Amino acid sequence: MLEGHLINKIINSKSKTFAVLCFCFLIGVSVASLCVLRFDFFYWLFCCFVFLSLLIVVWKNAWWRFVVLCLLFVLIGIFRYQLAFPVVGNDSLVAYNDTEQLLTGYVVAEPDIRMDGIRYIVWVFVREGAQAVSGRVYLKSELYPRYRYGDVLEMNCRLKTPEPIEDFRYDMYLAKFGVFSICQSKGVKKIGEGNGTVFLRGIFGVKEIVAEKINKLWHEPYASFMAGLLYGYRGGLGRLNDLFAITGVTHIVAISGYNITIISSILIAFFVHLSVPRKRAFWFVVVGITVFVLFAGASASVVRAGVMGVLVLFARHIGRASRVGNVMLFTAVFMTFYNPFVFIWDAGFQLSFLSTLGLVYLTPLIEPYVKRVPEVLGIRESLVSTLSATLVTLPLILYQFGRLSLVAVVVNVLILWILPFIMFLGFAAVMTTFLFLPMATVISWIAWVLMKYIVVIVTFFASLPFAAINIRFPLWLVVLCYVGMVYLVHKKINSI
Repeated sequence: MLEGHLINKIINSKSKTFAVLCFCFLIGVSVASLCVLRFDFFYWLFCCFVFLSLLIVVWKNAWWRFVVLCLLFVLIGIFRYQLAFPVVGNDSLVAYNDTEQLLTGYVVAEPDIRMDGIRYIVWVFVREGAQAVSGRVYLKSELYPRYRYGDVLEMNCRLKTPEPIEDFRYDMYLAKFGVFSICQSKGVKKIGEGNGTVFLRGIFGVKEIVAEKINKLWHEPYASFMAGLLYGYRGGLGRLNDLFAITGVTHIVAISGYNITIISSILIAFFVHLSVPRKRAFWFVVVGITVFVLFAGASASVVRAGVMGVLVLFARHIGRASRVGNVMLFTAVFMTFYNPFVFIWDAGFQLSFLSTLGLVYLTPLIEPYVKRVPEVLGIRESLVSTLSATLVTLPLILYQFGRLSLVAVVVNVLILWILPFIMFLGFAAVMTTFLFLPMATVISWIAWVLMKYIVVIVTFFASLPFAAINIRFPLWLVVLCYVGMVYLVHKKINSI
């Protein structure tokens, strides 16, 4: 007994140390992001040498060893952030910013189709004499002609360095994608195709076929609505997108950890009501999330959303939120180490991470207060998940976007329960078009009725004069809110 208790104590101690060091790394990335710390490479080597020397000197003193390790991990976070920027040299495309260049490259990411044009990220690789020059450029083009992933383009560009636009860090938004040059195009033409990976070309090819079938089955904006539900497409919604924003349900057509988790939770509740054991339902849904992530393109943001969704389901599956907290922290560090720009400059990453924390830690605290809400069609699950995610993300939303939807909780409860049915019917209709188009048309009508229900609900609540108000939180108040949340949740958990 005593030996087992001692082992658990050592494991818990190491777990806490690991968590603190992870936090220190994230603090380093945050400091470098907000303070724009840029130092020479040899300076970093010198700092690492100093800290490693200190670590050797104080190793026998547990307290000072811990302090030096914390400072070292902060330094590693700062250093990793700096390494993410390209070194301005003759082999970097950034060195040619503010010049006119004739560039050749291939579309390296899925095109971002919007109402006013299409955005492409193009990997450029050229030779200047004996010198190889490479990098990514951001190209905005007309809606037509359209280019696909892997197409080789020849571009006559005026290269520009991305800059902030008012209070929007446009430069950091592009940095998330590894882009540090904008191509102001004077002419683009396709000169080849078939570059990139076979895997992604296959996925994007399937998505194009599905998009074609969707456009045959539904008219706009319902075609774009269904495409948003099935694979996160955001174009073509028009005014409906504004209505979603006012009522706080934009997440239903965005692939996020929040969206995946809520839909998955409702599906598990639905399976349970069909007498499917919860453990078996968990694995069904996990497999479904994996297929969905692959179908949606397996981009970094989609994979992140899938991981966050699975983590929440895993926490509920094993019933140990404390373990999942460490796993989530490690996941955040891993994602930030891979791309250090996401931690501070990616609102989607922040909202997914926070909503996942809310669904893990707030859900058990909220559930006792909603026991009278019926479980039919997953309504109770929908309400609990909505409240958990809304409460934990509200301070950040008010800081980032400055808008508070007063009807968001009600609208989410009214529509979230129906989303899995719409997605299932949409998928079934698309697949049936390959077998028997008249049957697919009948299924699409049923899906349209359900989508119309959502549109009617959203339109009604968005028309209310008190639907949303503009209010923006300062950064200090956001920090204070989250410190208070952590304290209250920690206190509540310890008292149980």
